Amino acid sequence: MNYNQIEEYLFEQLPMYQRVGSVAFKKGLDNIIEFCRIIGNPQNNFKSIHIAGTNGKGSSSHMLASVLQESGYKTGLYTSPHLKSFRERVKIDGKMITKDYVVNFVDKYKDVTAHLKPSFFEWTVALAFKYFEEQQVDIAVIEVGLGGRLDSTNIITPLVSLITNIGLDHKNMLGNTLREIAGEKAGIIKPGVPVVVSEYQEEIADIFENKAKDCNADLTFAAHNYNFDTLQKYNLDLKGKYQRKNLAGVLAVSEQLMKIGFPLSNIDKALSSVIINTGLQGRWQILSEKPFIVCDTAHNVEGLRETMEQLLEVEASAYRLVMGFVSDKAVEEVFEVVPKNAVYYFCTPNVPRGLKVEDLKMHVSGDINVKGYYKTVDEAVSIAKNDLKADEALYIGGSTFVVAELNELDYEEKA
Repeated sequence: MNYNQIEEYLFEQLPMYQRVGSVAFKKGLDNIIEFCRIIGNPQNNFKSIHIAGTNGKGSSSHMLASVLQESGYKTGLYTSPHLKSFRERVKIDGKMITKDYVVNFVDKYKDVTAHLKPSFFEWTVALAFKYFEEQQVDIAVIEVGLGGRLDSTNIITPLVSLITNIGLDHKNMLGNTLREIAGEKAGIIKPGVPVVVSEYQEEIADIFENKAKDCNADLTFAAHNYNFDTLQKYNLDLKGKYQRKNLAGVLAVSEQLMKIGFPLSNIDKALSSVIINTGLQGRWQILSEKPFIVCDTAHNVEGLRETMEQLLEVEASAYRLVMGFVSDKAVEEVFEVVPKNAVYYFCTPNVPRGLKVEDLKMHVSGDINVKGYYKTVDEAVSIAKNDLKADEALYIGGSTFVVAELNELDYEEKA
């Protein structure tokens, strides 16, 4: 099979959470443990950092990868989901995994692992681990896909673990309360491995404290160690205000790495060069200054609350929002945090999980000013841009998959 056929095989023949939702979620690590045994347990042959959390884990992963790269380490980076190319998920020093490697890996192992019926995510985790082993990375930053305790990435023993924060997302799979979800995220804490929690949330702090104590793991709440003035000294190229919370965790992890004999340097430069070093896109990404157009991948209430606050700080005579959602999001809760004095252009992201605008209408209250409901992201964006005046602001988001369809985010793939 060629690369396009392999990609189609991974996307369509196997369940993929980002596309179809909870039916693709496998509870348990037996499958990935066996898959990795078959391919030689590559996860045991490189150093790693493990990152979980409701919001900010992708940004934190890329920030840490940039820090490691600027310090001279050959750095692997595994994240999900991707925006434009499947190969974004697996990178070394900012360069995506090659098409040839993906093809050869799947061709080599699809028959010998057929009895496992691996999920899309199990395939990608195994692929990343083997690639990092064979390319002999100095260290890899590994982002959890969903949850933590039962996530396929949770078979590594990292140098440091990072949990960014806890919010009420994926309740149908992780639990209905913050405490239940925190328990799942705390599942990445390993015996003797230092753990950093970026934000301090009083109502769940004891869950991390008790788990760390049980594992004899050094626990740091980064928010206690870095005040606002300290964080403001860093010139981040990731301009979302929420990145300051992520920054605290990144700095605390960096300190832990240096404590255990992993020297780091050029941290200031690394944090101002995350986009260049890693290729990260879609995080408070300004597409135009005048008129002001910004996109952001925030997709749950906690994330959207912060991005909406930042949007309203933009000086504008009016605000226009292009938004779409996936079908398993509590959209009624979203409408509690978005501005009521904006004009809305609702659309359906082009994935099977995409919430159809016909269904979305039922959730939209009468006090929201809706310009229209559009079947595609492209149509909604085109009409919103046509309506946009020079002194107005346009926000595009609501779902990672809305942002993923923006033409402005296309870029030349590195082989």
